[in-house]
Formats: sequence, structure tokens, C-alpha cells
Amino acid sequence: MADLYLGIDLGTSGARASVIDAHARRLAEAKSALAEHGADHRDPAIWWAAVTTALHAVLAQIDARQVKALAVDATSGTMLGLDANWQPMGNGIMYNDPCADTELLATITAASPAQTAARGPSSALARAIVLARAGACRVVHQADWIAMQLGAPWVSDANNALKTGYDPVTEVWPDWVLSLASGDILPPVVAPGTPVGPVGLTPFGLPPDCLIVAGTTDGCASFLATGAEEPGEGVTALGTTMTIKLLSDQPIFAPEYGIYSHRILGKWLAGGASNTGGAVILRELPGADLTALSARIDPSVSTGLDYYPLPSPGERFPVNDASLMPRLGPRPAADHRHLQAIFEGLASVEHLAYRRLAELGGPVLRSVRSVGGGAENPVLAAIRAQRLNVSMPASLSSEAAFGAALLARAGSVADG
Repeated sequence: MADLYLGIDLGTSGARASVIDAHARRLAEAKSALAEHGADHRDPAIWWAAVTTALHAVLAQIDARQVKALAVDATSGTMLGLDANWQPMGNGIMYNDPCADTELLATITAASPAQTAARGPSSALARAIVLARAGACRVVHQADWIAMQLGAPWVSDANNALKTGYDPVTEVWPDWVLSLASGDILPPVVAPGTPVGPVGLTPFGLPPDCLIVAGTTDGCASFLATGAEEPGEGVTALGTTMTIKLLSDQPIFAPEYGIYSHRILGKWLAGGASNTGGAVILRELPGADLTALSARIDPSVSTGLDYYPLPSPGERFPVNDASLMPRLGPRPAADHRHLQAIFEGLASVEHLAYRRLAELGGPVLRSVRSVGGGAENPVLAAIRAQRLNVSMPASLSSEAAFGAALLARAGSVADG
């Protein structure tokens, strides 16, 4: 029988599952929205219901007995507390739930090195400490808990643990983290793609010796899904905001520019997230037919305008300035020219981001793959191609579940 590999993605709106073969051919896909199972998306029971629905649907399309390995990705920074019986203590604290305890955030800042990703209101370490103070015996990241329901031990991966304070360079929970959060509550951490154990007996028809491979975050899984695999290959996600990641031989940590790095499959994934993106277009041109406006743009003729398109004051990357003001004028009389200027501004921010990564020790940009809704606009693509002046190959997939399946394959091959 041919070996198959299963990827499971638990995102902000639902669960997806993807099965590939040894040649990375997609054989089956399925999804299930969180809303199908309840309104409270913080409830781990709803997470699991969406995952099980997607799993049953995807495995019905193939012979589940052929699945050799699986991996899970989920939202970065979402935390869950467990009691002494390994059961959830209540709802999770989501990746976008800010910590309101300013004293705790100040304590973390005072104790931590500047390059850590565990600082600020979105700190997953702060969430872990809040859960511990509420009585949790152990904490897990969202992906960890889903993997545990499938038979994995209590273990996390270095990508999900990054925002909880794990040091991917030394590959330990550093002493400053352990001074704030007991090592008894923090999971052991392994590299993404590391086999952690078999599924055993499951209700899904998987073979008992199917390997569970340590997973990753949804962002890293989306990067893997594109097919980028060599240093200098970048991926730009064009959604409500713009996220940029570049594969590198060495890590880049520059919090003054909003840059941090994940280690994955022997390389480093450096980058950050800008506040520019689709949100500013919706704000500037509410209700507009963007397809019709785009058709009126000649991307070879520049507007000559110098926009920095932000939906509101404040930027994270490639400029980290909470007071940076949007630059969206002077506004042309014609809406399509205004849209073009926004597109040109997006391309300029993207170009600056990749240039910043190179200035800080990253490799020279070789190519850029694109994902997200904005990647589908051919005029924006043409403007970006002119600005970046590198090849822009198509992505293998835009689905994080596909990336998780590739990670399962990589972990299984390494184990074998």
C-alpha cells in the first residue's frame, strides 16, 4: 500500500484536513466551520468537534489504513489550562485576547531579553501564567491539545512555544521563563516534525502505528504549503494585514523592527506582520467593485504618489512605530487611481520588509510566493512584481492543512 500523510489545521474560523501522498499530491480535503458546532470559539469542545468532523470527512475519501503520519497546526498563541486529570479547566485564551494585567506584562518585560516574542499584550507566556494562577496544573497550546486527543503525549513544538518564551536557538525554556512560570506547567518542547508517538486506537480508522509528528503554527504551516524550501525564498500573505516570511540559514531577531524567527525543518523562518493590507482598502473604498476598478489600472504607469497605507495609526513591521500615521494622500479624483496608489504603497512596504530582512543578515531575496485574498488580484501582482524584481512562482497550496501534511511527511521520512 502507498503511504499517505495527514495534515490537520485548526484556524480562526474552522478546521481543515488534507491528505497527500509521498509525492505531495493532494488526494483529499475536508473542512468544518467552528460555527457549525457552537458560538463560543474559545470552547475546546467546539475545537475538537470541528476537527473530528473534518477528519471523518477527509478519511472517508481515502483508505485511512494507509496514513503513515499526521501533524497538527493551530493558531499561534492560543493557550488552554488543564487540571490534574488532563482535562480542560474551561475555555482557552485565544491568540487575539489581550492580557489586561499590565503589572504581569511589565514583570515579563523586566525579566526577559529584548529579542523574545513573549512580550506585549499578546504574550502567550502571560496567558500561561494567568491560567496557572487560576489553578491549571499544566498548560498547552491549541495544537498540542488537539494532538493529545489523537494520542500524543503532553509535548509542544518550538514554533508554538516561541511566543510562550521558548528559546529556539538554545532549544530550552530559558531560566527567565522558569522564574515566572513553573517548569511543571510548561510542556516539554521538540522540533516541528519530530515523531512523538503513535496514535494507538482511534475512532477514525487510522492504523495504530500511525505516527503523530510534532506540529507547528498556522502561519508556519501556510508557509510550508506554498512549496518554498530554499534560503532566499519568501512568502507574502496578503489578507486583512500583510505577513511576510523569508527562509534563512540563520535566525533574525530584531524587535525594534517587529522581526522574529521560527526554526523549522533545519532552517529559519524570519519575518513579521505589517498592519497594511486589505483592511485599508475596505476603509478607503467601502463597497467599491475592486475588480472593476482594477481593470481600469495600467500598472506600467505609476501614480507617482508615495502612500504608506495603514487603516489607522501604528505599524509593527518593517517599521515598529505605534504612532506611525497613515499616508494616503493627496487623493486622486478617480477611485481607480487611489486604488492604484494603495497597491503601490503595499508593494513598497513589502519591498522594504524584504530589504530590511536582508540588511539584518537574511539571504538575498530569490523569489516570492503569495497567498491570501490579495494574491488573486492580477494588477496588484503586476505592481508587486515590478517593485520586487524577483520571480513570483505559484504556490503549491494556500491551505495550512496541506503544509501540516508536508510536515507529517518530512517527520515520517526522517524517522524512517
